[in-house]
Amino acid sequence: MVYRNTPKTQIIFLVGPTAVGKSEVAVCLAKKINAEIISCDSIQIYKGMNIITSKPSLSLRKKIPHHLIDAVSPAAEYNVSRYRRAALKKIKDVIERKKTPLFVGGTGLYMSILIDGIFKAKAEDKNIRERLYREAEQKGNEYLYIKLKKADPKAAVKIHPNDTKRIVRALEVFESTGKPISYLQKQRIGLTEKYEVKTFCLNMKRDKLYKRINERVEKMFSKGLEQEVKGLLKERLSRTAAFAIGIKELKGYFDGLYGLEEAKRLMKRNTRQYAKRQLTWFRKDKRINWINIKEEEKPKDIAKNLWKELCLLP
Repeated sequence: MVYRNTPKTQIIFLVGPTAVGKSEVAVCLAKKINAEIISCDSIQIYKGMNIITSKPSLSLRKKIPHHLIDAVSPAAEYNVSRYRRAALKKIKDVIERKKTPLFVGGTGLYMSILIDGIFKAKAEDKNIRERLYREAEQKGNEYLYIKLKKADPKAAVKIHPNDTKRIVRALEVFESTGKPISYLQKQRIGLTEKYEVKTFCLNMKRDKLYKRINERVEKMFSKGLEQEVKGLLKERLSRTAAFAIGIKELKGYFDGLYGLEEAKRLMKRNTRQYAKRQLTWFRKDKRINWINIKEEEKPKDIAKNLWKELCLLP
């Protein structure tokens, strides 16, 4: 589990943009380091969202135990606090089995609240949150973002003006506690207090990554994405589940606003934009070790190089 003389147990994070190939590499790496995989993905947590989230295949999940995938109904609201509690429990369970916790995914916020912790102040107010979302719908994101810049300029610098969810969260914290979220975040205690945390981000040349994304979207449709989304739209999806790329794009197609090819184009474009945002998030974290891979590299070879990097890190 631990590769050098160190008093701390290791926890490994393998992150990266969508479609870069994390799932296959993670399984190969897990075999080398005697690990179990814990998902670090805000959408793969939902049941029934298999094709739309490109969940690891059942064959991959049979090779190595995977956790926090297919854990809750897509109708359930799931936030960072719930994820953190569940993830900390999984870490404990995995370590008790004398295995290494290996977090895999592309949700930078989930990685951050685990590594850096979450503030303990009671900072949730459903009424405030719902009012803020109504304001966003009625007056637009820019209106809320201006409010955030006045209330917490330090947080505003780190949040994209179109990231409604994080803007609402920051304002909810400020209104419910009277303190900026940027101040409260400095009081956090995370995994690094107790464990030795190593983080790797897979990346490849932008044109190659975009090619993979386009191909993945086409493959989703060949696997039955339309039928999956039709089934999901019959349910009351939580706000987080409804954010999954493919829901809004296919609903427009089902409603007759445009054709199938346009739905595919929108999915490809929005997924590429999402990958760009993921990379921007990860680049801000100077603790991450970047692994640049080639399109033709095999997962087992990438995992081997990762293992070597892991052994050499101080």
